[in-house]
Amino acid sequence: MKKEILGRIVTADVTDENEKYIYSQIEGETFRTAKAELNKLPKMGSKLTGFAYENEHHHLQLTKNEPAVGFGKYAWSTVVSVQHDLGVFVDIGLPNKDIVVSLDDLPEQRELWPKKDDKLMVGLKIDNKGRLWGDLATETMFQGVSQRAKGDMKNQNVTCVAYRLKKIGTRVLTKDYCLGFIHPSERNEEPRLGQVLNARVIGVRDDGSLNLSLKPRAFEVIGDDAQMILAAVQHSSGSLAFSDKSSPEEIKDYFGISKGSFKRALGHLLKAGAVRQENGKIYLND
Repeated sequence: MKKEILGRIVTADVTDENEKYIYSQIEGETFRTAKAELNKLPKMGSKLTGFAYENEHHHLQLTKNEPAVGFGKYAWSTVVSVQHDLGVFVDIGLPNKDIVVSLDDLPEQRELWPKKDDKLMVGLKIDNKGRLWGDLATETMFQGVSQRAKGDMKNQNVTCVAYRLKKIGTRVLTKDYCLGFIHPSERNEEPRLGQVLNARVIGVRDDGSLNLSLKPRAFEVIGDDAQMILAAVQHSSGSLAFSDKSSPEEIKDYFGISKGSFKRALGHLLKAGAVRQENGKIYLND
């Protein structure tokens, strides 16, 4: 009978109390509710409504703190721990119970399992023994909650969560609920399921989804000298009266580096497409 009760909002008959708990019954099962949750203590024989579950000590419990997830009700939940012979535990907001997402629902490669503080969008499911499990949202569900990306998002930075790992690439959902895709060529290593990622928009598709990259922009991997030169151009209205023909003394006086270091750094910026040289000046590219 517990299978028809657990994981649901139910109403039970108040039967007893002690210093910490109110006890109530429904269909022959006794549940405890922490008095600290209640603004007003119920009378014996009255009704008490709450979310029914079995806590970590295997006691049946009724809580007024309804979790954000349920049967057919999905929300982001934070991974709190990993148990390799069972799965990963996620916090769904219950006072003393974390829910397991079974290893059967996780990637075969253990290194791609979620880690602590990763995010999974889960609902609830229950097995024949009355045990609650986390149920991963399907591709259709992610499509259902997603929003179309704006056409001007190219080159913007976005925060996203990896929700589906495929050989052809990683599917993600951004913080603003846009669907995104990361091709293997646009990452240095495969993200974990549930990993929170900082990505760059490299394209907006006709269906409103995003093509993303985890690789830095070319100028973001340049050295300190190149960053300094780039900043100097940016703070000089987009142009600076220096070039690889400038004298070592001028370069040393302005930038504090040798001409050799200047030429190497400028070469990196030119190769990255961040700047261009014209008429003895450095210009910032769009």
